[in-house]
Amino acid sequence: MAFPDLIVPLTLLADQPPEPEDVTAGWTALVVFLLLAAAVALLGFSLVKQLRKAQAAKDAGVFDEPDEPSDDR
Repeated sequence: MAFPDLIVPLTLLADQPPEPEDVTAGWTALVVFLLLAAAVALLGFSLVKQLRKAQAAKDAGVFDEPDEPSDDR
């Protein structure tokens, strides 16, 4: 018995998909989505804060300016 001969009977034995009225969105998915959105917002605020601190340090002269651009390729 070849592989394609097994596919047709197995697809007939597979479970039928649920009816559209049986499928509903869950509260768990909404909570996970909102938590992920909050995490992205928190990371965005943290990134902006760190970039402002780095710019302030650069403006204060904490970092040395390169004498000439290096061409290390």
